[in-house]
Amino acid sequence: MSCRQIAASLKLSVGVISKYIKAAEAAGLSWPLPAGMDDTLLETRLFPTVTSAREHAMPDCALVHQELKRKGVTLMLLWEEYQASCAGQAYQYAQFCVYYRQYRSRIKLSMRQTHKAGEKLFVDYSGDGVPIVDPQTGEIRLTQIFVAVLGASGYTFAEATMSQRLPDWIGSHVRAFDFFDCVPQIVVPDNLKSAVTRPCFYEPELNATYADMAQHYGVAIIPARPYKPRDKAMVELGVLLVQRWITARLRRHTFFSLHELNRLIGELLQGLNNRPFQKSKTETRRSQFDSLDRLAMKPL
Repeated sequence: MSCRQIAASLKLSVGVISKYIKAAEAAGLSWPLPAGMDDTLLETRLFPTVTSAREHAMPDCALVHQELKRKGVTLMLLWEEYQASCAGQAYQYAQFCVYYRQYRSRIKLSMRQTHKAGEKLFVDYSGDGVPIVDPQTGEIRLTQIFVAVLGASGYTFAEATMSQRLPDWIGSHVRAFDFFDCVPQIVVPDNLKSAVTRPCFYEPELNATYADMAQHYGVAIIPARPYKPRDKAMVELGVLLVQRWITARLRRHTFFSLHELNRLIGELLQGLNNRPFQKSKTETRRSQFDSLDRLAMKPL
């Protein structure tokens, strides 16, 4: 193949391909390679001055990802701090960014949002409710599970209500703010009737009482766009976790009051928020909330 065909196949420039070919010719290498030659030995033969250079200190990409959630923090700032801490063993900024992008691509395969600390609270109802039995009549009523998730930390609030009507909707928000003991800048709900009276892709019309509540707490309400579930991906994940770690554990319980149900939900919620992340055994939703969201959110 020509250098141009190879460059197009590998998505590299023609100059880079020519550099490798010249390096191979200078090293006396041809295809097939000698038996027993691994990648490290091959690189040493091709670029002896590069491989004999000093070792570089790898950046802590998990820490970089965490710090980027803080307001005003940029990759350039984090690279400068990394460079200052590595005593001459730091990668240049471009390579630093390459390593971070590789790390991010592994942990968020489809996510397209970056959540800043204290910025957004995502709210929704879980599709799977928990039944309550009336002790007088034996009537069974299915409760609604309200879920609120903070964007940066994933810290989660959940409770059961008897309906999704406006009084329950507003009450759940009030109790969620009390649970967090602070308020975010933005609340992102779905387009249910208690939140949005007229859905619109660009300018939805909020329920008047919901708008009054937002004004009282000093938060903005920005509903997710219709048919755009990724606008509220955090609460979709939160709903899934609540279904798996809370409502699934309640399937064999029989409840006779909403108070009894919410007391047990509160106990299980502590376990969910204090459960270590799979990719970072030392971090939990609660620790992330204390170090990120709480510091950036407004007082209640």
